[in-house]
Amino acid sequence: MLAGKKILTGVTGGIAAYKTASLVRLLVREGAAVKVIMTEHAKEFITPLTFATLSKNPVYTDFFDPATGSWNSHVDLGLWADLFIIAPATANTIAKMASGIADNLLLTTYLSARCPVFIAPSMDTDMYKHPATQKNIETLRSFGNIILDAETGELASGLYGKGRMVEPGEIVREIEKFFTQKA
Repeated sequence: MLAGKKILTGVTGGIAAYKTASLVRLLVREGAAVKVIMTEHAKEFITPLTFATLSKNPVYTDFFDPATGSWNSHVDLGLWADLFIIAPATANTIAKMASGIADNLLLTTYLSARCPVFIAPSMDTDMYKHPATQKNIETLRSFGNIILDAETGELASGLYGKGRMVEPGEIVREIEKFFTQKA
């Protein structure tokens, strides 16, 4: 279903980053070419090596490689992709996206991407329910982004509520549905 599709995957610094490894595996299994951009905080939860292994591509974490000086072009990444999925999308990243702040490779790529963007929020329930976060999510929706609404369940904090990132299998189904409807 996703054969030949180019999926750019953005990973931010939330506990749900571990789920994104399964998402990348599923996308590759469905025939998609996958490239991954990670924020610095994402690397505190899961390693770039994990995503490089699963995606069979280098992982992008910064604007350039300090060892070689080679540039990781956010413009090229945005143009390459047929779809950009940001999962998990933390409250911090969502706020920056809604405000047009571009202080890392993931955010500059988001702002320059010409493809559809899917966003899978993930955060604690009080952060998710906060009016600022809800306003930011609605702003992103108004920009034409597709929001994969957070689920209700047990959270890393031990609380129970809305804020869990949608499961990887559901994300893949939503992406497949999008491409099917587009065809």
